[in-house]
Amino acid sequence: MPTTYTSTTERVETWLDGSTLHIRFNNPAKHNALSVDMWEAVPPLLDAAREDERVRLVVFSGAGTKAFVSGADISQFEDMRAAKEAVKHYEAMAEKTLTGIHDFPKPTLACIRGYCIGGGVNVAIACDLRIASSDSVFSIPAARLGLGYRYSAMKNLVDLVGPGTAKDLFFTARRIGADEAKSIGLITRVAPTDGLDALLAEYTTSIGENAPLTIETAKYITREVLRASPEIDLEQCTARIRGCFESADYTEGRTAFMEKRKPVFKGK
Repeated sequence: MPTTYTSTTERVETWLDGSTLHIRFNNPAKHNALSVDMWEAVPPLLDAAREDERVRLVVFSGAGTKAFVSGADISQFEDMRAAKEAVKHYEAMAEKTLTGIHDFPKPTLACIRGYCIGGGVNVAIACDLRIASSDSVFSIPAARLGLGYRYSAMKNLVDLVGPGTAKDLFFTARRIGADEAKSIGLITRVAPTDGLDALLAEYTTSIGENAPLTIETAKYITREVLRASPEIDLEQCTARIRGCFESADYTEGRTAFMEKRKPVFKGK
């Protein structure tokens, strides 16, 4: 029997169109901010697509015209990220999803329209390819919230744009447009606002027609080229990230965001 694709939540839509599996984040009331159920819905879909010979490309997109993903669903932070155990659960869940996208053996593509912020950037850079409409906006606002970024996400960013540009985006938390995002290598191509669908069709058609084993082999070898050194102290990286989430600055950043004011950080 052919594989059927059903999402575990209505806030993630999925369908198979020819040889392309579409996974669309569907939380437009919150600019497609990622809620817990949205994170959890992705791995089962990728597991099914991995074994489905019909699937040659997985495309991630956001519902509506305002956003790809605008970050985390901040309303869930108090319940899901404030307590130590909740932080561990949330981080493990996000890591599983993003690693699953990054390590998926077939090509993946982020089709970006509108806001691509924080967790949205993480989803995008976990993909192999990124295309965007000209009105898209990108930012990594972690430094304004006091939260820690996982090693894997930082590595994906550094591998993609280089350490200097990665630090620029991360330290300043500034927003950039699609043209600058393309110039630094964050995205591959930019389309006019009314031309994104046509650009996506170009990719779905060409990848669907090209040799899948050749493409999958190229993806595997590229990943091997970028593999991290065994000397990396991942335990220390994890400890430092946990320290950010357990800090008073993180509480201040989260509270200031909810209160729509500028945070006052003290480095504690």
